[in-house]
Amino acid sequence: MTEAPPPPYVVLAEFETAERLLAAVRTIRQRGFDRIDAFTPFPIEGLSDALGLRDDKVPRAMLVGGFLGAVAGFMMQVGTNLDFPLWIGGRPLIAVPAFMLITFEILVLGAVLAGIGTMFAANRLPRLNHPLFDGDRFDLSAEDRFFLAIFPDKGFDRDAAGKALAALSPAAIIDVPGKPKL
Repeated sequence: MTEAPPPPYVVLAEFETAERLLAAVRTIRQRGFDRIDAFTPFPIEGLSDALGLRDDKVPRAMLVGGFLGAVAGFMMQVGTNLDFPLWIGGRPLIAVPAFMLITFEILVLGAVLAGIGTMFAANRLPRLNHPLFDGDRFDLSAEDRFFLAIFPDKGFDRDAAGKALAALSPAAIIDVPGKPKL
C-alpha cells in the first residue's frame, strides 16, 4: 500500500506581466483560496488589496511601545528627582516642561524598538533560507517575472489548485517540495 505524497510547501504560478498577476490573484481569491501570496520585482498598485493583506501588528506595537517608552522616560526622571532632590532657583521638583525632551526621546526609542521587534517576529526573521528559494525559476521574481503562490491548508487539493492555476494560462506551474533541498 503506497502512501499519498505529502502536499507541496507551495504551488507557484509564473506570469509575464503585472496585470496578469493582479487578475490571477483576484480570480484565485474568488475561487476560495485564501492562503496566497505574490512575489514581484517591483511594487504593484492594488496588489495588497487584492491579496487581502490587512495586517496592523507593527503600527499597534509601535503605539504601545511609544506609550510605554514615554511613561518610562517620564517616570525615570521623576524617580531620579525624588531620590536626589536638587532645589535650584525655585524650580519645582517635578518640572514637567523640563522632562518633555527626555520623555519624547524615550517615546521614539520605545516605538522604534517595538516596531522593529514586531516586524522581525511577524516576518519570522532571521531566516537564512526559505523553502521558496528552492523553486525552479523563482529567482526570476527579482528580475522580470511575477509569481502567485498558493500555500496548502487543511483540506488542500493539489489537483484543484493546479486546475485553477492552469485556467489562468501562466507561463509555468511549479511545485515547491515541503522540505528544502540540502
